[in-house]
Amino acid sequence: MGKSDKLLTAFKAFDTANAKDPNKEFIEGREYPKELLYAKRMTHILNTFEHKVSEALQLAVRCQHICRWEIPRETYEMNRAGYLKWRQELQSFHMEKASTILQSVGYNQKTIERVCFLMLKKQLKKDIETQILEDVICLVFLKYYFDPFLLKHDEDKIITILRKTWKKMSDKGQRVALLLPYSEKGLDLVHRALYN
Repeated sequence: MGKSDKLLTAFKAFDTANAKDPNKEFIEGREYPKELLYAKRMTHILNTFEHKVSEALQLAVRCQHICRWEIPRETYEMNRAGYLKWRQELQSFHMEKASTILQSVGYNQKTIERVCFLMLKKQLKKDIETQILEDVICLVFLKYYFDPFLLKHDEDKIITILRKTWKKMSDKGQRVALLLPYSEKGLDLVHRALYN
């Protein structure tokens, strides 16, 4: 997958922003800013999942959670309505952050609008690149965040979330997801969600 100089400059700017995340994740003894690590994992999964995609999709994948820590979930009511309001305001926040960076790098308005369209995950199941983005998001969750998620939630909730996740994915995404290296408990829950 080719990467233009402009794309690499945008990646660097996104990463510089995400490197300010005060929340850390430890991998094999090393400390990483949480959202910087997430962004790099997103790009890695995209590169292994689909080899021919637009520059706009590569950008949308890299900035999906840009500076997310600036709008903490805890500042909204801890119920469904609070969650939905948080997600809605996050979307606007992410698009504004990404657009500002993309403008500074020199992208035209058409490209910026396409990146925002993808970040909003518009026309899921209809727009090919929106679907690829959703598959990448789901695969990153399942590969890197699913096992820690198991420790925080009861099994019924996890099974419900897995079923919803599966419905959002393409057939290809589902096939790749079944090949991921789950823990024994994680694999059991995946099987229960899909086959029970």
